[in-house]
Amino acid sequence: MKTKLNSIRSKLILTFFICATITVIFMTIVVWILVKASYYKPFAVFFLDHAIFFIVVLFLVTVSIPVFCFLFLTKRKMRYFEEIHQSLRSISEGDLDTRIPVKGSDELYQLADTINEMTVQLKLLIEEEKKWEQAKKDIVTSLSHDLRTPLTSTLGYIELINQGKYKDEETLKRYSEIAYSKCKNLKVLVDDLFEYSKLNSVGLTINRISINLAELLEQVILGFIPVLDEAEMSYEISFPKEKISVSGDPLLLARLFDNLINNAVHYGKEGKRLDVELEQVNKHAVVRIINGGNPISEDELQLVFERFYKCDKSRSQYTGGSGIGLAIVKSIVKLHRGTVKAESENEKTIFEVRLPL
Repeated sequence: MKTKLNSIRSKLILTFFICATITVIFMTIVVWILVKASYYKPFAVFFLDHAIFFIVVLFLVTVSIPVFCFLFLTKRKMRYFEEIHQSLRSISEGDLDTRIPVKGSDELYQLADTINEMTVQLKLLIEEEKKWEQAKKDIVTSLSHDLRTPLTSTLGYIELINQGKYKDEETLKRYSEIAYSKCKNLKVLVDDLFEYSKLNSVGLTINRISINLAELLEQVILGFIPVLDEAEMSYEISFPKEKISVSGDPLLLARLFDNLINNAVHYGKEGKRLDVELEQVNKHAVVRIINGGNPISEDELQLVFERFYKCDKSRSQYTGGSGIGLAIVKSIVKLHRGTVKAESENEKTIFEVRLPL
């Protein structure tokens, strides 16, 4: 009921009613004066002689009173219309910081509030588009570096082999192995880039089934035992006795934990230890991948999951390569409506994944 009374329609009806009331009151007074004046004979004669003039004047006054009354009562509202018009003109010219003053409680208030919200969203979209454009440039720059370096090295060794610039069969084999290793690294990079692009494509659906997280983590860790032995790293798993299951895509979740553990092994060798923890916290399954080694700075922690971000040019930090591995982790977690974060202190780095049960 309150909304209806505060509507522009209700206010216009009320304005017309007030104008009509004022006009009726004024005309009643005029008629009463004329009636009283008619008892005075000279005035009566004068009125009859100039009847048309008096009728025209009364008509104009009768029309003018409601018009001026309406303009007076709606003056503030018309001024507000002008403010909205000027603000919209500024917005149309590209000034997305312009805000329409929100006044009253009628439809104009709602319109101003909606336009302000639309302007905020439009500004965010434009800023997001700029970020995507910058990300594209970063991708080109990063991939140019990541592709050019191994390609140059591979071509160099292949050229040595092609020109016969090797001492013996053992040197030839070593050159071939290096070139093959560089090609495998290139394949991994291209595959990661393709998977990241696929994970972030519009309308992607995942095949959800019930997954026992403890069993999935054990399978992933088993695949890393040779790598851990080569890195001389010990590992420990901490799983609860109770079964913890989540709804998700087993291949994607396996890739998620594979990337995190690979990251921990590759950059946590100095710590000589890997810990994998699983627990249930409220309605979430929480997995922590913990490794020792040099800590990550607080500023870099905020960016390690960003697309193709590199903590430093020497690649001695946790992003690894072009940063696609951790970007893939973030995308997979997002597809499963979970969260991922990184913490680093006391020579220990923790990557924590939370997935809804």
